[in-house]
Amino acid sequence: MEKSIVGRIGLIGLIGLMGLLGSCNPEPDESDLFTATGETACDFIKRKAELSSFDYILSRVRLDRNLSSYGEYTCFAPTNEAIAIYLDSLWNDPEAPVAHNSMTENSLQGLTDSLCNDIAKYHLASGVHNTIEMGGSGSTVNTMLGRPVQTEGTSDSIGRVTLEKAAVIIEADSLVTNGIVHVLNRVIPRSTRLIVDEMERHQDYSIFVEALKMTGLADSLTKAKKNVTYTISDIKDVDANKSDLYHPEECKVMYTIFAEPNEVLEKNGINSINDLIAYANNVYGNAAEWYDYLNETGNTVSTGNDYTNRFNALNMFVAYHILYAGMPQNELVYEYNSRWSTTWNYTNGCQPFDYYETMLPCTLMKIWDVTGNRSNSSHQLYINRYRTLNTLTDELGTETAANTGALVNEYGIHELVSPGVRIARTTDSGLSFETNIQTYNGYIHGLRGMLVYDRQVPKGVLHERLRFDSTTFLVEFINNGIRMSNNSEMQALNGGGSGNRVAFPLNYFDNVVSYTPENRFRYNIKGAYNAWQSDTFQGWGNYDLAIKLPPLPTGRYEFRVFYTPMSHGGMMQFYLGTSRSLSSMEALDIPLDVRIPIDDPRIGSTTFFEEDDMGIATDAALRNRGYMRGLFSYQDHPENLDGSTTINQRSDKRNASLRKVFNVREFKQSDEHWFRIKNVIQDETDLKWQFDYVEFVPYDVVNNDTYSEDWY
Repeated sequence: MEKSIVGRIGLIGLIGLMGLLGSCNPEPDESDLFTATGETACDFIKRKAELSSFDYILSRVRLDRNLSSYGEYTCFAPTNEAIAIYLDSLWNDPEAPVAHNSMTENSLQGLTDSLCNDIAKYHLASGVHNTIEMGGSGSTVNTMLGRPVQTEGTSDSIGRVTLEKAAVIIEADSLVTNGIVHVLNRVIPRSTRLIVDEMERHQDYSIFVEALKMTGLADSLTKAKKNVTYTISDIKDVDANKSDLYHPEECKVMYTIFAEPNEVLEKNGINSINDLIAYANNVYGNAAEWYDYLNETGNTVSTGNDYTNRFNALNMFVAYHILYAGMPQNELVYEYNSRWSTTWNYTNGCQPFDYYETMLPCTLMKIWDVTGNRSNSSHQLYINRYRTLNTLTDELGTETAANTGALVNEYGIHELVSPGVRIARTTDSGLSFETNIQTYNGYIHGLRGMLVYDRQVPKGVLHERLRFDSTTFLVEFINNGIRMSNNSEMQALNGGGSGNRVAFPLNYFDNVVSYTPENRFRYNIKGAYNAWQSDTFQGWGNYDLAIKLPPLPTGRYEFRVFYTPMSHGGMMQFYLGTSRSLSSMEALDIPLDVRIPIDDPRIGSTTFFEEDDMGIATDAALRNRGYMRGLFSYQDHPENLDGSTTINQRSDKRNASLRKVFNVREFKQSDEHWFRIKNVIQDETDLKWQFDYVEFVPYDVVNNDTYSEDWY
């Protein structure tokens, strides 16, 4: 079956290039559709009597016509019985904001066109998603409704794939000429409730919900999108075809809440809201000793009963559980996943991680997948896992000499001080509370332990090389389903056009400021790039922009920025400032010319693994000139290695990357940090800038007398 799926997918991809996708338009222009030969998804649905209700819903909004056209679709088709159960739940919903959810009667005919459109689009996706991809620890499927669906392969008693913990695929992987069809025993459930309203329905979290309301933080989580309709005139790519790119017209706002369920609180002696208040007072009462923001801004911790005070201990406890980005479990980090065709970033044992800003002012949490590229194991995610000397090594090319690949008991120089707080996954055995709960404007994830911003976080967990990916801290990428999208999904959003990039209006990001209308903001969809997490924020034009960087614990850091030398790159001046104001910007070094080849003597990078000392001497020479090599966790294109069959080495030839190193400087937790990129070749407007990731490295990590920085 797997072989036939792969073969058919290749055929579908070829056919897809011949036609246009009308997937986002409920009433497509017939002139843009081609009639596919053989059985299409539409034919499949129409010939099966048990799918007649779904066929009716598709026909009502004319999406059946899309399923008769060329393209690549995944169709989740609920049975007639499944739809009847769902209609009854809509009709008899006691919490419906409008009586009977606007249905005129408890029947198919009683559905409004709007409900038909929502149901149909939530069961259709671009691209081909088979059960091999969707099983195991699960994946995310982006639907045509703009709402993702979470899948998993372990909750059903006989191992079938389940969608959103409820809809089981009972007839799987039916291949058709324009995609794949899965038959469901239930309509895929979706919440229309805001994140706190949905959380209230889950009694396992009743104490945490009470704290959310008492602190007033619940009122901060009601937004679902920015009140802006975005327009952009220049949507052309710079490729040879000058193709039009997808460009979002709205911007969603989402959140993630990590929460201790009642059973976890009870295991820690917390049986009521008063117990939680006492716990928070104890943990955060002396926070000024490690939370530098308090002293720098003249604030003090309150243990009184004004819980809406942002520096009340209970408020601080709850705020540290909330992110400004809404993500399902399998998107909290860039997990090794069959959703992408490449294992980029996962060679040599790399374990994916990310840092997120929380609602506790200027604080970060680290989320770490300790299973790395172990594709056959369930991904284990930990918040603020702490091991000593992390990002340092005592052996070239490894994390540490005694690396045994252990997941719990660390190895070599890396002593495990704290395992961190494990995030409860739906695949965990014996789980007694719900987790990975999707809401209208975010996600709720249960925790297996107590999450706090204590001394260990800024002084230990975050006292390492901090690598921040731009598509993580610019949360609009996450909240609008762009960061983890693939090429076929973006093609569908683009009506069958280019899926390689996205074009953004200049005012789309809260934390990006454009100083000129001549900027072009673009995003490279995940692919086989020498880029962290396989994607990059980039652009061109006579550019001048600044990007707000994440907050840091107060201290001295070496600052670095990633770049890839390329002939079509630009020459740019970098600046660092404490606000978006140009007057706060300080120039960093001389302008960087990205067009200079990596082996040019002005840079001097070499093929380190061909050298007797594995590049120690050339590394030192590189740093003297203000550069570092890219990452050892990249997998290179085979052609980069002159025919070698070993492709798990980082090549320093075509497509290789560098880090530009700036001077060590002091950073305060309470300060803003803005990074400005300005074009200095004003008559060249097609040369690119890119902003993939930045690194902040504590001074004593850079200058450790015993160990060197690892290559990951």
